[in-house]
This record gives sequence, C-alpha cells and structure tokens, in this order.
Amino acid sequence: MTFEPMPIFWLLVTVLAYVSSRWLYRRTGRYLLSPLILVPTVLLAIALPLHTAYAEYSTNTHWLMLVLGPVTVAFAIPIWQQRALLARHWPALLIGMLAGSAASIGSSFGLSKVFALDTSVAMSLVPRSITTPFAMPLAHDLGGVPELTAVFVMCTGVFGAALGGVLLKWLPLRTALARGALFGVGAHGAGVSRAREVGGEEGSVAGLVMVLTGLLNLFAAPLLVWML
Repeated sequence: MTFEPMPIFWLLVTVLAYVSSRWLYRRTGRYLLSPLILVPTVLLAIALPLHTAYAEYSTNTHWLMLVLGPVTVAFAIPIWQQRALLARHWPALLIGMLAGSAASIGSSFGLSKVFALDTSVAMSLVPRSITTPFAMPLAHDLGGVPELTAVFVMCTGVFGAALGGVLLKWLPLRTALARGALFGVGAHGAGVSRAREVGGEEGSVAGLVMVLTGLLNLFAAPLLVWML
C-alpha cells in the first residue's frame, strides 16, 4: 500500500482553515472572516498555484461529505425542541416557506434560461436556497451535479446572510418569528448563524425554518422533476 500525501495535505489544510477562521470570527465578529467566506478563499488561494482541480480536492476530502448523513438526522432535534412554536405558528411558517421556496426555485430557473445555462447546471442551481444535506440529494434527483449545488448553496448563504442584516433595517419586521424566518428561508445555515447574532429566539426560529424548508423541498422533489 502506497502513501498518498495529498489527501492528508488537503484534509489538514481544510480543517486548519476552518478552525482558524472560526477563532478569528469569534474574536472579531467581522463577517468577512467567517468560515463560509474565509475557508473557500484560503483553499482557492492554495489550489490555484498547485493546479488542483475541484474534482481532485473533492476526492481527497470525500470523508467530509460523509458527515452530511449524521447532520441530516440531527436536524430532527430543532424540530422537536421547537414543537410548541411550530404548533402555534404553523400556518404562517408554511405560507412563508412555500412563498420563499417558490421565489427561489422560480428565480433560479429563470436566471438559467436568461443565461442559457446547461441543463445540468440549471438543475444544480435550483436547490440553492436550502441547506446542503437536503440540496445535494435534491440536485441529484433533478439531474444536477450535487457538488456544484454545494457551491451554489454556499454562495447563496453568504450573500443571503449579509443581505438579511441590511433588510432588517429597512423592513418592518417586529417579531422574532418574522426576523428568524427571513434568515432561515433565504440563507439556510449561514442565515441561522446570522440570526443567532440578532437574538436567541430569532436563531431558534431560523434553524427550525431552515430544516422544514429543506424537508418541504425534498418532499416536493417528484413534483419539481415533473415540472422542470
């Protein structure tokens, strides 16, 4: 059995970049130093001079994708923890999730048509507004590329979390339910992190809405396949 140094190298670089950026973000509170932005930037800066393609990096760090399985199962925890809130406000949450999902899917599909994107790229773009463990299987069912979807999800989350902070200053969202749902529907994991900075209840609502929106889109996958 031969020793392959590159898988070890990329694993160490990825983990070290994440741990360092998380420490920096907690110390400074600057959004540009958050792991969602800093880690891909560091990896790209290293990969370009080494001429490392994404497929090679993905192969060397494939174990990270295996973590998504337990993460998906763990999403049942916030649903159970927030069951009382869900029972009280399920009509408003359902309407918000349906509207947000429709807007996301519709805009993604529309943009793919405007820019004449390849079908596989278009189908990879459609699930961009749901969290990665749900978005990647949905992209596979739609005929997209799950790895490409993960990139779109990350970009959407980073942009959505930043834009959400601006929208809170302009929109008359007076309740924690509305503020949390804004981040949970539009920016998934990054939005949940940003919502927790706004308030504890906002973070809880954002986490709940993120999970439910992902499940809603998964259940709607057969309909989406037929429609798209």
